[in-house]
Amino acid sequence: MASILKTQKTNASKADAKGKGKRKAEAMDIDEEVQAPVPKKLKNKQRVLLLSSRGITHRMRHLMNDLETLLPHVKKDSKLDSKNHLHLLPELADLNNCNNTLYFEARRHEDLYIWAAKTPNGPSIKMHVQNVHTMDELKMTGNCLKGSRGIVSFDKEFDETEWGRLTKEVFTHIFGVPPQARKAKPFIDHILTFSILDNKIWFRNFQIVEKDPLQPNGPPQTSLVEIGPRFVLTPIRIFEGAFSGATVYSNPEFISPAAVRSALKREKGDKYGKRKDAEQERVGRKELRRLEEDELAVAKVFS
Repeated sequence: MASILKTQKTNASKADAKGKGKRKAEAMDIDEEVQAPVPKKLKNKQRVLLLSSRGITHRMRHLMNDLETLLPHVKKDSKLDSKNHLHLLPELADLNNCNNTLYFEARRHEDLYIWAAKTPNGPSIKMHVQNVHTMDELKMTGNCLKGSRGIVSFDKEFDETEWGRLTKEVFTHIFGVPPQARKAKPFIDHILTFSILDNKIWFRNFQIVEKDPLQPNGPPQTSLVEIGPRFVLTPIRIFEGAFSGATVYSNPEFISPAAVRSALKREKGDKYGKRKDAEQERVGRKELRRLEEDELAVAKVFS
């Protein structure tokens, strides 16, 4: 019995020794192919905070709702109470887990400005909005699935200037819907176009139609049908930080709408003053042409 136990112990020790040697040989084997680590796929984690200031009109609010409908990765927040506390916007974006911000700033209940910013480090672009036409107002025949992703297209003019390239990068982060967005659907059926004309950025939204509705069984013919909304952006300034910092670009051709209205009022005032001066001159000429009363006039002689 003792000899059997002794034999089992020796066999077990030999097996352990063989296993250890095998592991060492496998560890020292350099002929085997070593698999390279697979690089992690970069994820597009863009989220946009959308909010406005106090005093926006119904047209501005409808434009905000249209952009919220087109961009499923947008997080809409309540209005900002004060226009002088823009430094709070990066903190609000951080609280909402957003790294982009679209801020609608209304002034005098008629002028609309849009801030497009990367938070918290910048840059930020301030733009004046003109020629706003919402979806409900246009009533175009185009349509797209709510929550679908859109292709962001830029004009070649964006690559010819420094401010254009910077604006293109910021707009790509804001208007490009990431594929893993929570409300996004795995469809691409519309295209967002940005074009530069007369140093202004023109925005259009088109539906991608792959079949002719009149010939559904015919060959595919890709065409574009406008959906809306429409608006024109005039860049004013580009700041290095988020809603602050040094000025990277300033548009020398921009004239504020308040200055335009002031010039129009001044022109009307000048016209009124000239008209009053002409009336005074006409009254003076009438006084000079008036003849003195003749004592031998018929009315006086036979009165």
